[in-house]
Amino acid sequence: MSLVTIVYSMIAGVCFTLAAVHLPVWLRNREARTTLAFAVAAICSGAVACGELLMLTATTPAEYAAAQKWNNVPIALLLVALAVFGYHYLRAGRLWLALLGIGLRLIAIAINFGVGQNLNFLEVTALGRIPYMGEEVAIAIGVRNPWLVITQLDAFVLMLFFADASITAWRHGRRTVALLVGGSLTFFMLASAGRSLLVFWLGVQLPSMVSLFSLGVVLVMGYALSMELLRARQLANELEDREMQAKLAAEAANMGTWTRDIVNGTIQASEKWRELFGFAPGEPLTLQAVLPRIRFDDETAFDNRLAQAARHGGDYHAELRLTRPDGQVRWIAAIGRVAFDARGRPLRSRGVCIDITARKHQEREMLRLRQDIAHVGGMSVMGQLASALAHEINQPLGAILRNAEAAALFMQDPSPDLAEISAILEDIRKDDQRAGAVIDRLRALLRRQEVAMTELHLNQVLGDVATLLRPDAAARHVAMQYDVAPDLPPVHGDRVQLQQVLLNLVLNAMDALRSEGGPSRTVAVTARQERPGTLEISVADTGTGIPAGQIERVFDPFFTTKTTGIGMGLSISRSIVETHGGRLWAENNAQRGATFRFTLPVAAGA
Repeated sequence: MSLVTIVYSMIAGVCFTLAAVHLPVWLRNREARTTLAFAVAAICSGAVACGELLMLTATTPAEYAAAQKWNNVPIALLLVALAVFGYHYLRAGRLWLALLGIGLRLIAIAINFGVGQNLNFLEVTALGRIPYMGEEVAIAIGVRNPWLVITQLDAFVLMLFFADASITAWRHGRRTVALLVGGSLTFFMLASAGRSLLVFWLGVQLPSMVSLFSLGVVLVMGYALSMELLRARQLANELEDREMQAKLAAEAANMGTWTRDIVNGTIQASEKWRELFGFAPGEPLTLQAVLPRIRFDDETAFDNRLAQAARHGGDYHAELRLTRPDGQVRWIAAIGRVAFDARGRPLRSRGVCIDITARKHQEREMLRLRQDIAHVGGMSVMGQLASALAHEINQPLGAILRNAEAAALFMQDPSPDLAEISAILEDIRKDDQRAGAVIDRLRALLRRQEVAMTELHLNQVLGDVATLLRPDAAARHVAMQYDVAPDLPPVHGDRVQLQQVLLNLVLNAMDALRSEGGPSRTVAVTARQERPGTLEISVADTGTGIPAGQIERVFDPFFTTKTTGIGMGLSISRSIVETHGGRLWAENNAQRGATFRFTLPVAAGA
C-alpha cells in the first residue's frame, strides 16, 4: 500500500472518529450548534480526503474529472460548517460576510454541475504525473473553468469574516480563542485562496491537498471543543457540590426544594417538600396533583402568580394554606424563579417552600394582644374624659328632668296648654338624643371588637372626636381649632382605632398646656393631602414643647413625662398608625409647643 493511500486514509479515519465522538453530544443537546458544526466539518473533511485520494490515484481523465466534481460538494459543506462554527464559537464577526461567503459557495456548486466537467475544468484532456510523498500522483491537464474565480472570491470573503471575528473576540478579552480558533480558520482560508491562485493564474502544478489543511483546522476545533467539554465537566462538578451544599442548607433551614419541568409538566422535589405537602417518597408529582391540596381561596392567587412569572419572568413569592391528606391545615411560604430558553420560552421553575404555620399562629396571637392593648388604651382615654363626659351627659339628663317636672305641673291644670306641653316633649326628645349620642360614642370606643377596615372620611372621624372632647376642652379652658381641607379622599382604616389615636394626641396636647395661662392655650387639629395618595393629620399645641433628646423616646413603651401617666398612649398610637400603613412622628414648633403628625394612605380607587 502506498504512503499516499495510508496518509489520506488516516486523515479520513481521524475526521470520521472525531465526528463520531461529538455528534452524539449534539444529539443529547440540540442547542449545541458549535458541536453540530464541528461534527459536520469533520465528516466533510473525511469525505474530502477520500475524494482527493480518488483524484490522486485516478488513471483516466474522466475518472479524475468525476472525482473532482463530487469532491467539490463536501468542500462546500465544509466551508459552510466552518462559517457556522466560527460565528457561534467566537460569538463575533459580521454575519453578512458569512452569509455572502456561503452564498458564493452555493453558486459555485451550481456551476460545478452545470458548466463543463466540473467547477475547476471545462474539460480534463489528460493526466500528468508529479512526485508526492515519495511516489507519483495524478494531476489534471485541460481547459480551466473561468467560473473558478467565484471560489477564490468566496475564500477571500470567508477569510475576511474569520479575521474580523478573531479581532473582535481578541478585543473582548477572549484572546486564546481568537488566536487558536480564529487564527486557524483564517490561515486555512488564506492557504486555500493562495493555492487556488497559484494553480489557476500561475499554472503551478500542485496535487490536491485541501484535506491536509482542513485536518489541522479540525484538530484545532476539536481541541477547543474538548477544552469546552472539560470546563463544562468541571462546572458540572462544582454545580453538584453547590447543589449538595444548598441541599444541606435547605435541610438545616427546614425548607423543601422543588424543580418543575414546564415543558413535560413533571416536578422533582426533596423529601422535606414531599413531607410538607403530604406526598409519598416515590409518588409521581405534577402541578395538577399539587393544586388540589392548596386551599381554594389561595389556589387561584397562587396559580395566577405562576402564570404571570411564566409570561413575564422574574421571581414570585406566595403564602398559602394547604390541606394535607391527613386533614392538617398548614401555612406554606413559597419562593420560586422561572428559567427561560434562548427563545424566551419558559423552560423550568425552581423554588423552596417552608412551613410558616407556627409564625402565622404567633402573628394571630400578636394581633389579638395588640387589639387587647389598644382596647385598654381606649379605656384609659375614656378614664381621662370621665368627668367631662359625665358633665356632658348630666346636662341633657338634668334638662330632661326639669322639662318632665314642668310638663307634670301643666298637666295638673284643668285646661292644660297642649301646645306648651308639645314643645316640652320635643325638648325632652332632643335632650334624650343628645345624651344617647354621647353614650353611643362611648360604647363604640369601649366595646371589644374585631378590627373593621372600611373606607372612612376624616371629617366624620374628627367630628366624633370633637364632640367627645368639647366638654373636656371647655373645662380646661383650651381653645380647640379644627382645620380640615374640603373634599379630602377617604382613607382605609378602623374608625374606633383612628379615633383613639386622635383622642390620645389631643389629650396629650391639652395636658401640655397645664402650666400655660392666658388666651394662648390652643390646640389645633389639621388635615391635609400633602402628596398624592397620602393624607397628613397634625395636632399642634402652644405648650412648652418636648425636651431636647426625648422626641423619639416619647414613643417608647412606658416612657412618660406625666406624673400620673403609664407611657403607653403614644406607643399604642404609633402601632395603630403603622398597622394602617402610615407613620407617626413628633417635632417641636419654631415658636412654642410641639406638633404630632401622622400619615394615612388614601383608600385604593379613591
